[in-house]
Amino acid sequence: MSNQTFQTLKELPIPFIEPQCVLHKHEILICGGYKQTACYSYHTLKNEYKFICEYPRDIKLDGHCVVKLDNSNKDRNQINLLSFGGSEYTTRHTLVMKYVSIWSNISDISKKSNEFNNYNQWVPFKNNHDQPIIISRSTNSCRGARAVIGGINNNLLFITNYFNEINVFDLNKFKFIKYGKLPIYNPICYHCFVSNSENGQGQENKQNNQMLLFKKNIGLLIEYDEDENTFQFHELPVCDAIASFYAYAYVCINDAIFFFGGYDWNNDKHIFSKSVHKYSIRENKWTTFKNTLPSPLYNLVAILNEEGNNMHIIGGLDDKITGRSTHMKTKVRVWDASHLSKNEIKLIIEYWNRTLKIKLGWIDDFDKIIIKYS
Repeated sequence: MSNQTFQTLKELPIPFIEPQCVLHKHEILICGGYKQTACYSYHTLKNEYKFICEYPRDIKLDGHCVVKLDNSNKDRNQINLLSFGGSEYTTRHTLVMKYVSIWSNISDISKKSNEFNNYNQWVPFKNNHDQPIIISRSTNSCRGARAVIGGINNNLLFITNYFNEINVFDLNKFKFIKYGKLPIYNPICYHCFVSNSENGQGQENKQNNQMLLFKKNIGLLIEYDEDENTFQFHELPVCDAIASFYAYAYVCINDAIFFFGGYDWNNDKHIFSKSVHKYSIRENKWTTFKNTLPSPLYNLVAILNEEGNNMHIIGGLDDKITGRSTHMKTKVRVWDASHLSKNEIKLIIEYWNRTLKIKLGWIDDFDKIIIKYS
């Protein structure tokens, strides 16, 4: 049954452990992994990979995060990526990349504009005075750290790390504006950390950012008031079936977070998972599925495609603690029968518009309504 549920795609060019992935249109950008500095683009329609670049030679990846920066009112063909990381054993880095699709004819583009001379390579992140900025604090390790973008202007970087900190870095001011402490005792790393506004879920008050965090038996709803610069924490339930695991893949889709695989160390034994779970944010309810991954995996990643109808499962370690080149995809509707893809939402809106003869200006929020009440 699992083999029918998961479609095997072309293998990764190299094994990736703890890969960092970002979506750009029909591309999944794989921006390095544990001790792996190569970056690739996977084209979801072509089922092919292309090499983008390597991290600079002096950078050793042993814990890093990559996020997509806000690109409002800019060329949609270009995105800006931010990578930061490091540990007590490696050089700390904070780099940015202007990415233009490796699948387009970039050489022709670069001849027409000097703007693309520094595309598709990692360069130092600098402030307005051309001074390099390092986001990772010198006392902290980025091993197993997680980061999300938020704020009313998408200028805030929320970082959770091993020392149970939740810190806020203002990307416009180039400095930390808040150092917070999570109300938990066990170290937080290789956990689930998502914004409740991702993938169309939205927030009624964007000054009040909502995030969710899960690791083992810990579940937290985190609220950050942007005006007051304060945090509030609320406990969330965690089902027994996933309460002993971490290092799972996770992806937030509208009202749900899906979890794949996981790992635990207990009584001097490795414990590996191939289970799939879902947490419904609105219902505050867990589901454990009968269908599972084809084999146990951990330190892998899950990411939603552009159309919003497939989840891609990438890389990781198996139960032999061996890095894998595995790449699979699974349909969201297999796990959530009520899910609507972007194309389906578009068709429904078009039907409503034709049937009700509503002015076009009214339909901007219809997709949010459909997602919320489907």
